[in-house]
Amino acid sequence: MKIIWSPLAIERTSEIAEYIAQDNPSAAGKWVEILFGKVELLKSSPLSGRVVPETRQEEIRELIYDNYRIIYRVEINKISILTVRHGRQILPLEEIQA
Repeated sequence: MKIIWSPLAIERTSEIAEYIAQDNPSAAGKWVEILFGKVELLKSSPLSGRVVPETRQEEIRELIYDNYRIIYRVEINKISILTVRHGRQILPLEEIQA
């Protein structure tokens, strides 16, 4: 199964890593490494994340890592990483609509 990162998901991941790096650059690198590792696990288990409560759509799911939500869409032969958000942030639904 192929994993595709949206430009928004890449941008959010970068912003979060930059924020963490302000206090601890090595922790930021480790955070990104673990995040990408968790996403890679979706190749073998795409339905492992829970359905995003805001949508209640079976194909829109999320993994929780640390304080962050990795929101993705399960499609035929691919997984689209839609966004990465802090768990306390409101999820604007337009970020995950396709």
